[in-house]
Amino acid sequence: IFLPTRRACRALRDAFLRVAGGEALILPRMQALGDVEDDDALLAEIAAGTISAPPSLPPAIGAVRRKLLLTRLVLAFDRRRREDAGTPPIEPGQAADLADDLALLLDQVQTERCSLAGMAELAPAELAIHWQETLEFLAIITDQWPAILDEEGLIDRAERRHRSLAALTEAWRRQPPQTPVIAAGSTGSIPATAELLGLIARLPEGAVILPGLDTGLDDECWEAVAPTHPQHGMKQLLARIGVRREEVRMWPHRAGAATGARATVLRGAMRPADAGGGERAGLDGAAFAGIAWLDHPTPQDEAKSIALMMREALERPERTAALVTPDRSLARRVAAELRRWGIEIDDSAGIPLRDTPVGAFLRLGAELAGSGIVPMPLLALLKHPLAAGGETSAACRRQARALERAVLRGPRPAPGFAGLLAALAAADPDGRRGAGLRAWLERLATRAAAFVDGVGAPTVSLAELVAAHLDFAEWLASTEDEPGSARLWRGDAGEAAALLLADIRAACDALPAMAGSAYPALLESLLRGHVVRPAWGSHPRLAILGTLEARLLAPDLVILGGLNEGTWPPEPAADPWLSRQMRAALGLSSPERRIGQSAHDFCQAAAAPSVVLSRATKVAGTPTVPARWLLRLSTLARGAGLAWGPTMHGPAQRWAGQIDRPARVAPRPAPAPVPPATARPRRMSATRVESWMRDPYAVYAREILGLRKLERLDAAPDAARRGIVIHHVLDRFVAAHGEALPDDAVERLLALGEEAFAEARIHPGVAAFWWPRFERIARWFVDHERARRGRAAPLGSEIRGALSLTVAETAFTITAIADRIDRRADGSLAIIDYKTGAVPAANQIRGGWSPQLPLEAMIAEAGGFEGVGPGKVGELSYWRLTGAELAGEERPIADPVEELVAATRARLRALVAAFDRPDTPYLSRPRPAVAARFSDYDHLARVAEWCEFAPEDA
Repeated sequence: IFLPTRRACRALRDAFLRVAGGEALILPRMQALGDVEDDDALLAEIAAGTISAPPSLPPAIGAVRRKLLLTRLVLAFDRRRREDAGTPPIEPGQAADLADDLALLLDQVQTERCSLAGMAELAPAELAIHWQETLEFLAIITDQWPAILDEEGLIDRAERRHRSLAALTEAWRRQPPQTPVIAAGSTGSIPATAELLGLIARLPEGAVILPGLDTGLDDECWEAVAPTHPQHGMKQLLARIGVRREEVRMWPHRAGAATGARATVLRGAMRPADAGGGERAGLDGAAFAGIAWLDHPTPQDEAKSIALMMREALERPERTAALVTPDRSLARRVAAELRRWGIEIDDSAGIPLRDTPVGAFLRLGAELAGSGIVPMPLLALLKHPLAAGGETSAACRRQARALERAVLRGPRPAPGFAGLLAALAAADPDGRRGAGLRAWLERLATRAAAFVDGVGAPTVSLAELVAAHLDFAEWLASTEDEPGSARLWRGDAGEAAALLLADIRAACDALPAMAGSAYPALLESLLRGHVVRPAWGSHPRLAILGTLEARLLAPDLVILGGLNEGTWPPEPAADPWLSRQMRAALGLSSPERRIGQSAHDFCQAAAAPSVVLSRATKVAGTPTVPARWLLRLSTLARGAGLAWGPTMHGPAQRWAGQIDRPARVAPRPAPAPVPPATARPRRMSATRVESWMRDPYAVYAREILGLRKLERLDAAPDAARRGIVIHHVLDRFVAAHGEALPDDAVERLLALGEEAFAEARIHPGVAAFWWPRFERIARWFVDHERARRGRAAPLGSEIRGALSLTVAETAFTITAIADRIDRRADGSLAIIDYKTGAVPAANQIRGGWSPQLPLEAMIAEAGGFEGVGPGKVGELSYWRLTGAELAGEERPIADPVEELVAATRARLRALVAAFDRPDTPYLSRPRPAVAARFSDYDHLARVAEWCEFAPEDA
């Protein structure tokens, strides 16, 4: 018995066992024939048992070796092209992707038994020059590739499949088998398969069971069948095997086949437009019985509804259900939703090897080596479940988190492991906190060194890179009790990855030495296209199937998911090499043939007794278009006066909307923590006092709970970082030239700026925007200083100070760091605050909501600043340094300093006294009108839950 897929073979085997009631029996030989171009298992299955290729037939070339050999030819072509045109080279990863496209064209040509001999005449001189260049490139497969295959002693897989099927067909033609031979479910889209089916149909004990041949289609419609019609494949197959449609006999029992009213509906929906009407007459409500169309707002809603329908099917004994979809993302979502009930189910169409844990682990290792050891890839690899590094996975993650907190948050460290070790030494100079972390990082650097050096080498062989990569990956995956090889290569995905890497290592000689930096992209290309399929479904009554896997299977409930244009049917793929006219000249099928195959699969699945047609109205926020077959069904129903169409309020959709909705939503009030007096802070900076007034909860979270905001990973320098750098530069400049400004003051300030930018490791792209602003700031600052020095002289910058107050017999200390303090000509002090951002408004200062400078004035008058001594403060001023068109400006506070200091002192005493009371809560945003626009603790206080004026990012 020949069947389209191995899954169909297993389903037939189980059917035999059910019929036999579990008794022992000798099963017929069941063989997966393969019905599409990309069936990788076909050759192995044909070569098994009594169905074998003749001894003279060369073996098929492996997919990986073919890809690398074609990649080598592409690189050689590119090298010759660059010698002529002087264009930049393509990378091996790009060449490998081009090799995939060439291999696909080879497979199509060989599968459809076309010839490349006349390809040179396909682009006459009058056509565009790029077609001429394309044909020159395609000489790789017309001229060079056959010679390489002869040298290797191999043939292409598609060619070997054709020869094997042809050999089997010829052998059976000479000596027909005397035992029954049945071919069921094949559409014969491969010419060699069609020839075999034609022979089987004429064998003494042969039979061909055609899937979904519509014998009820009228002759006019049959003649008008186009490549996009579901019967196009059947029509081609009958023509190839020389059988008229009326000669085909009906199978007596066809469970799930389209019969009666359902067949009329599907036939009418698929009727070609130029064949006229004829299917609406006689349709009634029963025609659409058992078929529903459900629309969902998003793919997640669609997945949830489908999972609920499949879960409901289990409530009925022995009822089966299957989701059939080409949308692998939807399949993964449904499988995840089913896990909420402990149901494990596999997608029979498989998952890409690159997306499996072992595939991701290998890709992350290559990405890390190629990145120069930067934070994101490093943490992604070290936090992967397979990463252990000779310890437990939990211990590896603890070390990774410690390294993250120590050096990976904030601006990027210097490149390589050496940069990480240097940053760690700077963050922990005495080595007390990070001794174990440093040893762990050094061990990681040592084990990764060979691989990192290989990826950084200007020229290296692929074999060396793969060996170093696997050595590092297996070490990193090892634990205290288990070697990395045992953890990496276990399970279906591990076995598939091991086989692929074994093929890559065996084929490494096919590719010349290359730059090591090309390895990550090349590995990504080699992983692409490999799929891991489960050996068999993990649930006995539920299944998630691709359209190919669903053929010949007949569950009780069929859910067709992802029915949107572009997904089902898929968009016809654009041929990167040949135009439609060229494909037709070569004898290749049109791209629309895929649409016809999709339509055939749709009709077969939609013929089930109970069918749900499902789609999402939006995907990634973009409106979608329903599949053409849904629109045709809807149009057919409307023409017959039937109320059939999409619904968004079916039972499953209502369940989906309720399953994660709590029975009752009771928002909690705003937080009002009241820590004991002993836990309340007795020391606070002047900048923190402003936060204390505007958002006490932030002070509670920071000073009492000890919570600090983590910097971003690999953070790009932001406005705050720019302010820190500029403050640092101005501090150094004022300290160096406090007494008198040199003639070349601008040049010296710019030199200090260059040093600071380098020390801060400002990214060149960021520095390109920052530096012109700093140049303007530097010129304004020096000009302003020259004008100011006659009436005030700097006493110092970045000066630390403190003031202790006694409130209710308890000491409270205010601290501050003044950006700059000057001595004015009249002997009074001037306190200056550099602002690279916004300057507080006058009413905010007067109302006490921006008390930083008045608090610094309090400290200065009491002599609290180091090296300054007590003195009257006669000036408070902000210097706004933006570097924009107005590079800088001085904004003095107009209010009398004495009044500001007195009011600030009174407010501070009242604030301290209020929070000294144990019943005073630390409220979040008690006065929204003056609350800070941004707070690091709004999310912790759940501001968006209870505050009507919550910021958008709270």
